[in-house]
Amino acid sequence: MTTSEAARPEVHGGDFTDASPRPPVARMGIAVLSLLGVFVALYLSMYKWGMMGPIQCSIGGCETVQNSPWSMLLGQPVAVWGLGAYITLLVISVLGLQPRLADARWVALALFGISGVGVLFSAYLTYLEAAVIHAWCQWCVISAILITLIFLLSVPGLKRAR
Repeated sequence: MTTSEAARPEVHGGDFTDASPRPPVARMGIAVLSLLGVFVALYLSMYKWGMMGPIQCSIGGCETVQNSPWSMLLGQPVAVWGLGAYITLLVISVLGLQPRLADARWVALALFGISGVGVLFSAYLTYLEAAVIHAWCQWCVISAILITLIFLLSVPGLKRAR
């Protein structure tokens, strides 16, 4: 067997077949980005719950944003809602990596829908930072970037799903 033959998929009767389907690479990216989002949202949630001292912020506006009236939603810190969304996206994206769910429409729709709502909500919060609070939280901006990337990675899954 030559080196090029070793790099090819298995050959059975002249046809190329994969032993198992390729996992959706975009979902791997969503899983990694969601895990990063979990860490960011957990950090902000712990701050809001009083479980740590001053928030570490290189631009200086994080405490202003985190202590604003807009940092709470339905009696819970906004970061807790984000934590729930990121955990949900992480679980669904990891489930969607399983061969039997690689083409499942509900996985693609859930990733697209949850991240889409996240992008819209992050856009609203970013507007509040700029126009109302007049302060920026680097962790909030990082979270907005993460959810936007997750949303963009969820779009190809809609085409792939049955």
